[in-house]
Amino acid sequence: MSAPTGSSITAQAARRRTFAVISHPDAGKSTLTEALALHAEVIDSAGAVHGKSGRRGVTSDWMEMERKRGISVTSAVLQFAYRDSVINLLDTPGHGDFSEDTYRVLAAVDAAVMLLDAAKGLEPQTLKLFDVCRSRRIPVLTFVNKWDRPGREALELLDEVEQTIGLRPMPVTWPVGVAGELRGLIECATGEFTRFHRTAGGATRAEAEAVTAEQIVAEEPQYWSAAQDELALLDEIGAGFDEKAFLAGTATPVLFGAALPNIGVARLLDALVELAPAPEARDDADGRARELDAPFSGLVFKVQAGMDPSHRDRMAFVRVCSGRFERGMVLTHAGSGKPFATKYAQSVFGQQRSTIEEAFPGDIVGLVNAGALRPGDTLYAGDPVEYPPIPSFAPEHFAVVRSADAGKHKQFRRGIDQLDSEGVIQVLRSDLRGDQAPVLAAVGPLQFDVVTARLESEFRAPVTLEALGYSVARRTDAAGAALLADQSEVEVFTRRTDGELLAVFANKWRLQSTQRKFPDIVLDALPAGSTDR
Repeated sequence: MSAPTGSSITAQAARRRTFAVISHPDAGKSTLTEALALHAEVIDSAGAVHGKSGRRGVTSDWMEMERKRGISVTSAVLQFAYRDSVINLLDTPGHGDFSEDTYRVLAAVDAAVMLLDAAKGLEPQTLKLFDVCRSRRIPVLTFVNKWDRPGREALELLDEVEQTIGLRPMPVTWPVGVAGELRGLIECATGEFTRFHRTAGGATRAEAEAVTAEQIVAEEPQYWSAAQDELALLDEIGAGFDEKAFLAGTATPVLFGAALPNIGVARLLDALVELAPAPEARDDADGRARELDAPFSGLVFKVQAGMDPSHRDRMAFVRVCSGRFERGMVLTHAGSGKPFATKYAQSVFGQQRSTIEEAFPGDIVGLVNAGALRPGDTLYAGDPVEYPPIPSFAPEHFAVVRSADAGKHKQFRRGIDQLDSEGVIQVLRSDLRGDQAPVLAAVGPLQFDVVTARLESEFRAPVTLEALGYSVARRTDAAGAALLADQSEVEVFTRRTDGELLAVFANKWRLQSTQRKFPDIVLDALPAGSTDR
């Protein structure tokens, strides 16, 4: 195979659109993910969350726990072609308990779709995820979902977005008809009106019909007049599209629709291709930009096992940051300096996989049997590079985990080690408790459910959990650990992934009293992962 030229790499990168869908639980994120794939014609029919009404489950929710509860608890990758672009769509966990996984995904994307429920608007988890987008300077498109159901006024929702998170809304489409009485969508730039005809259960694409202004005026005079008045008001306040403001993260294009009946989804997909940025040079840990046409480099943002019950393998998801990836190339693991072979490289579409021969900046590559890799690791060829690590969030829930079957101790240890390395849970240890009873630390309690379910289903290692009465964690050092050794309602652990010392406290008041007692002690805060604001 001929060596890639810089121009071919940058041309391929320009075709990529890599984005995540973020939302509060139940806003319709997984349904939208499938609807986008449906409109790209890469699946024949869409499923519904939880496989309702006898329909098959969503492509991106592959874990049994996800299907039973109707929520996404892991991120998933859907890669497909649309128009002349290559789409890398990363579906994120909707539940706040899994915000660490979402944060890792947002380290790998160039844009995000913020999904709002027409009736609920901005919700706590949406706000938290937007804060992450803001901190990473990720441009955000907004899709107001469920406009086919009763909800709030469109102008009210736009005002909430601007007042609450400081993003100036720039409508791309506008609804004719109030929420629950949707008559169609107006293209703001041209004034063209489109009416939609639903299909049975929304399993296939809604038929779009272009309707003249004269016809819609005759059929829906009240709704049309109201929409025109709203558009005139938006024009007066300067709500037109501003590309610089969008890319700078100070404004958001807004589209309306309904993911379940597939209304407005095709327009969102087009907007992502037309508006979302292509991959750009990425800064390394020292702040130096790694250009797109530099030798290959990639960021491991997720490690997942158990995706396919028939194959007990483990896959590392790698965002290509620069250069051209070729299957079989030997890369260097930046953390250890050791070589890493890429013979088993795959493209991922939900739970489905296919061998991939090459990939370019923006693409997501799945590396199989990647036992040496952890989220936040860098792989590279040629000139050394290491990207900034992905931080762990501050845990707020703690429990001692023990094997429920003494004969399954090896399976128990292997399972704990694997879930720890995947970042499913933080595993802590102390000399006091020993390795027989590690402590699990979680951002949210549902993480414990995932751990117990996967230990039993994948490792045949049932466990028992004993909750600990701690809720606050801080980084400390050896001197701090010595000071805290004899304090009540305080315990110090070593985090196994990175060896950091974590001091955990019963509550914030116990933390404050400790700080007053030892004013020089090191107690540094970790990034917050809760949905509390």
